Amino acid sequence: MDNLTHSLTGLMLSRAGLNRFYPRATLLLILAANAPDIDIVTIVRGPLYYFEQHRGITHSIAALPVMALLSVLVVCAIGRTMRGWMAAWGIAIVGVASHLLLDWTNDYGIRLLLPFSARWFHLDLINLFDLIVWAVLLLAWVAPMFGKLVSGEIGAQAGTGRGWAIFALSFFLLYDFGRYLAHRRAIDILNSRDYRGGPPIQAAAFPGSGVSPLDWQGWIERPAFVMHFAVNVTQQFDPTAGRLIYKAPPSPAIDAAREAKPVAVFLRFAQYPLWSVTAADDPAGAHLAAVTDWRFPFGAEALVDSSNRVISSSFHYGSNTTGSNTTGSNTTGSNNYWFKILLVQILLVPILLVPIPPAALNKKLGKKIKQCGSRQLGLRL
Repeated sequence: MDNLTHSLTGLMLSRAGLNRFYPRATLLLILAANAPDIDIVTIVRGPLYYFEQHRGITHSIAALPVMALLSVLVVCAIGRTMRGWMAAWGIAIVGVASHLLLDWTNDYGIRLLLPFSARWFHLDLINLFDLIVWAVLLLAWVAPMFGKLVSGEIGAQAGTGRGWAIFALSFFLLYDFGRYLAHRRAIDILNSRDYRGGPPIQAAAFPGSGVSPLDWQGWIERPAFVMHFAVNVTQQFDPTAGRLIYKAPPSPAIDAAREAKPVAVFLRFAQYPLWSVTAADDPAGAHLAAVTDWRFPFGAEALVDSSNRVISSSFHYGSNTTGSNTTGSNTTGSNNYWFKILLVQILLVPILLVPIPPAALNKKLGKKIKQCGSRQLGLRL
């Protein structure tokens, strides 16, 4: 998931009750909930290396206690004391575990068993960004601030926000369970039809690009082709309405492309690889062998000459590359897009730690509340 979701989840875990066991639990849980994404430092070696390392060892079960301990050390250094570090470590483990759990639920996946196995685990339930989740978590973050505003103006005791936090975390669990049921329904729909004379070899469904949890991107595979569908689990499904994509037959150009580093790295990530081979204008007799994944516009490609030798190769986050090279360091402008999103989210995280004075939220609202009288608004929020 995105870092804003991870940060808000850490905040909700703190408010839900974990802040009773350690003085700086909020800071600790927000750091721990983001700790596995420390692999962002690998970007200094280029987008391909970052892509290869992302959601790797720092996202594994084996590294979970280490990531938690690093978070504890940072917080203890800020507080200049190691007092209570054992309790802090237990809390941080919960924060890191929340990160792994959320990443497991989306369609990108996570390598939980490194360094023993490089297998990717992915439930395909939710996008990397989900507006509904954002809305609920942000509401649970902001609502207690307004509760303090009301309570402060009428002289009542302010709430801690624990109820909102429990509500947000419970909603998150129920929301993912609902998406699990919808995902299973989408898979069953895709598997229940024949496509151009036969059933699919395999079918997959991924979250749609919209907000509705009823909409899914469906894919099926047949021996010679794949098909892509927009699937709504509440509507009639037409197996002839999908986009037909013929698979490239095995060829020496594909075999040669597999040996190029960018392509090899990408194939270790791809769960649903789709190859295409097209003739290149230059040099004569060359072919461009490209591979993508059903789930994302990520891809890699290699330019192979008439003797099936790789001339150049590249990896890209978008649908097209601006150039290619044998090290795979050239990428499209969409690379910058993804990293800008990540940077913005990282910059937003500290805002969650800044308490907003209730009076600063809305002075006029405070005056009106006070005028209404404490008897009418004397609820503890």
